[in-house]
This record gives sequence, C-alpha cells and structure tokens, in this order.
Amino acid sequence: MRGLTGTEPTRVQVTLQAAITAAVVFVALGLLVSACATGGTGARDEGPAHSDAVAGSAATPAAAPSDTYRRVDAVALVKNDPKVSATVKRDLKPCSGDDYPVDVSYGNLTDGSREDVVVNVLTCGDAVGVGSYVYRSASGSYEDVFKNEESPVYAEIDRGDLMVTKQVYEKGDPVSSPSGENVITYNWSAGRFVQEDFHHTDYSNAVGGASHAPGN
Repeated sequence: MRGLTGTEPTRVQVTLQAAITAAVVFVALGLLVSACATGGTGARDEGPAHSDAVAGSAATPAAAPSDTYRRVDAVALVKNDPKVSATVKRDLKPCSGDDYPVDVSYGNLTDGSREDVVVNVLTCGDAVGVGSYVYRSASGSYEDVFKNEESPVYAEIDRGDLMVTKQVYEKGDPVSSPSGENVITYNWSAGRFVQEDFHHTDYSNAVGGASHAPGN
C-alpha cells in the first residue's frame, strides 16, 4: 500500500513521463534536421532574411529621370533656326488647334552637357517627314548640328547613334507605297556627325498579299 500513498512514482506516471520525454526529443531532432537543411541558419533563411531583403528593396528609391533632360519648345527652335529653309518654316503650321506636326525625342548623341533634341517636321495630311534636325545644348541655348530636308525623311536615336530613314519612290509610286528605303546611321565624332553605316531595302511588290518570285 505504500506504493499507492507515498512519494514514489507509480507505473502510470513513469510511462507518461517517458512518453513526454520521447516527444520532446523527437521535436528537438526535427528542428535540428531542419536547421541543417537550411544551411545552419534555421528559419532565418526563409523568414526574416527574405523579409529584410524585401524591406531593403522597398526602401531603395526609384531611379530618378536624367538631370540632363529639359523639355524644349521644338516649334520655336525650328522657326528661329537660321539653318532651316524658309519653305519648312512657312509650312510649319498647326494641324488643328495648337497641335503642330512635329515629333520630338531626347537623348545623348553628342556627349553634351544636356540631352540632345531630335525634331522631325511632318506634313499634316500624310505625316510625311519634310525636315529632320538635331539640336545640341551649348552655352545655355541650342545649336543646330544636323539637318536633312530631303523629303521624305525621318530621324531618330538608335543606341546613341543618329539613324536617318529616307523613303525611296519610283515614278508612279503613291505616297503611301514607296518602293524602298535608305537607312543611314551617323555617329558624333570630332564635333560633327559622321556617316557610320548605310543600307538600302527594296520593298516587296506583292499584290494582294502574294509576292512575285524572282524570274516570274
């Protein structure tokens, strides 16, 4: 009877304690295996470390626009440019309201203190390029460092180079269907644009979607 009323643990108590001890050991082993599988850092690799990275990226400010960019009045540039022909200036009028037929792009073409400005003057009806110009910032103003008024022409910035496209028309070609195009690439060198590349493309004379094979 002493075993039932004294301080000595009963068989049931011993069994219960053994089960609890085994469970604790099992959980500890599971945590140890998990830590090893994650490179020894445990939950930190998948929890706090990831959230720290997210917080860090969120705190990083977005890239600001280039400090060298400054919007210009392209129409005023063209009209006040002594190198622009009188014909282009005369025909440069709004198509509707205050909308002038000019395309303007900004980019680094001449390694100047500010981004260069490329202006294309177009016709209102067919959007045909009648003049392309490049303006470079100099002493607080802009100077004309390139012009092409051999219509139809269109200039644009291509990976730091100036790319000029000219549609080629043969006799009888409508404005909407040129026979081909010439693409000339210029690079800024020694204070001026120098031709770097030229290629010509003949457009297909396909009628109704069917191309004429050579010799047919």
